[in-house]
Amino acid sequence: MDTVDGIVVDTDRGHYAFQAPYILLPDLNSSEITDPLIEENYYAIMPVAQGLTIQDTESGRVTELLTTSEMSFSKTDGYALSSYEKEEGDTDGPFILAVSVAAENGGQIVWFASSSFLDEMYNAYSSGANLDLAINAMSSIIGENEAVAIRSKSLNYNYLTISDSTASFLKTIMIAVFPLMYLGIGICVIIGRRRWNEAK
Repeated sequence: MDTVDGIVVDTDRGHYAFQAPYILLPDLNSSEITDPLIEENYYAIMPVAQGLTIQDTESGRVTELLTTSEMSFSKTDGYALSSYEKEEGDTDGPFILAVSVAAENGGQIVWFASSSFLDEMYNAYSSGANLDLAINAMSSIIGENEAVAIRSKSLNYNYLTISDSTASFLKTIMIAVFPLMYLGIGICVIIGRRRWNEAK
């Protein structure tokens, strides 16, 4: 594995949250670590992540756990970035954000590309999915496959985390479509009553 300089930004609105293209909602690829989350429709949040790429697969079996979209790129400015637009020198994606590597000698590592994904705030925003992902990874490494699961959730999680594209769609529905629909129904009712009165 190799790391890419900079911070990954994903401009696909379905792959980031909170209107911040560096707070990523990556795709979960099927594996024993991620399958419980996929089955329960949970999504991990990977904030301020560094992209990973595969350099060599001959020395072990590599499983991509989390990946970005084709519209992602790595901002080489890192923490000093001033724009979310792709600029000269930025590296094209997609990138791996979490990977499991099983070596031929029986060793295994799981690499997460964000040091902040287990922060309490991001774990709460993901309704505990981030912590489940980490515990599943540890269970897989020590060979406790029956422990790979979705754990009971705290009732303190009051967040509904959705992608930026879904948030925009819901805003459009609530602000434009519903009011126009009710206005149209009101106009139809008024016109119908006037015609009914005129027919009398």
